[in-house]
Amino acid sequence: MNASENPKDQKTCVNAASMIAIYYRDSSELGECTRVPEEQVPAPYRKLLAHTNHMTVTVEEHHGDSVDVQVLQSHTSDNHYCREILLLAQKSRLVVQYGIVRLDTRFLPDAPRNEILAQAKPLGRVLIEHDVLRKIELFDLLKVVCGPRLANLFGVPIGTITYGRTAILHCNHEPAIELLEIVRP
Repeated sequence: MNASENPKDQKTCVNAASMIAIYYRDSSELGECTRVPEEQVPAPYRKLLAHTNHMTVTVEEHHGDSVDVQVLQSHTSDNHYCREILLLAQKSRLVVQYGIVRLDTRFLPDAPRNEILAQAKPLGRVLIEHDVLRKIELFDLLKVVCGPRLANLFGVPIGTITYGRTAILHCNHEPAIELLEIVRP
């Protein structure tokens, strides 16, 4: 992404396949993602995913508990920071969300960028606490058939169906963060 591109032109670059490819050569290891219209996303998944709010806040409200981030792997290159994460409910330690994040570090002020790179807090919480002007642009809602890796992370059988989404988070009017977010089945 670069600052001169129109955010609407980003639609082709934030999709499940490109996000999964950051960490998986064979996307089926994680799962099979299929785009679905909002009306085909059943409750409670629709309420969890079909909105333009931070998933950190949404899953905390849904599970009635604050969440912690667990970074499974991360890397940086040029102006990008990527990480594969889990959000875990603080009390039960239940995995409530899986995600892959690609962040263009040029579009964040130093303090929130450094806190995100420290990997100690969920992304949404950092942006909220630092009052970074943000807008979430929802792209695709996804039906996800859990492959071996995702099934293991969620503690469910391979083939379990869940749902997710792709989005771009605009920070200070710039397309700063690409997201793949999959909620617990």
